[in-house]
Amino acid sequence: MARSENIYLVGLMGAGKTTIGRQLARALKLPFYDSDKAIEERTGVDIPTIFEFEGEEGFRDREQKMIQQLTQMDGIVLATGGGAVLREENRKLLKKNGFIVYLQCSVERILERTRRDTQRPLLKTDNPRDRIETLFAQREPLYLSCADFKIDTGVMQSKEVVSHILEKYNSINR
Repeated sequence: MARSENIYLVGLMGAGKTTIGRQLARALKLPFYDSDKAIEERTGVDIPTIFEFEGEEGFRDREQKMIQQLTQMDGIVLATGGGAVLREENRKLLKKNGFIVYLQCSVERILERTRRDTQRPLLKTDNPRDRIETLFAQREPLYLSCADFKIDTGVMQSKEVVSHILEKYNSINR
């Protein structure tokens, strides 16, 4: 693990990347970025609209460009989109430029947290549980392959998660 000023959060949708990211940024007095929000700001449309007109591949192209830009910055906390790790180039950029934390969360908790969310195109399906299980099976090996630290966000309060991440982060950045 290299010394780094950046913290990058990876994990499935609903794992808490934005919530934890904001709290970490506040604690470290660093700017917070959410790659999905940055894409929406850049394009002027929401993620579901991008999926509708460009498909997942078009969205992933935009996401890769955004991650390329954001990982060039120093001293930030970044919440990546749940699928950002699907592209090897993104995983390489994240590993090269920051401390990666995998926010792991059970399928059950993710279902609870996302059940009323209409802004998640990958959950627009008859069986959200099957979709989340499939995404988990597909993505967890990728999250684990690039993470410097893993923490289960489904079993503790966000403040406790932040505390554990800060402890680990500070131990490698002395």
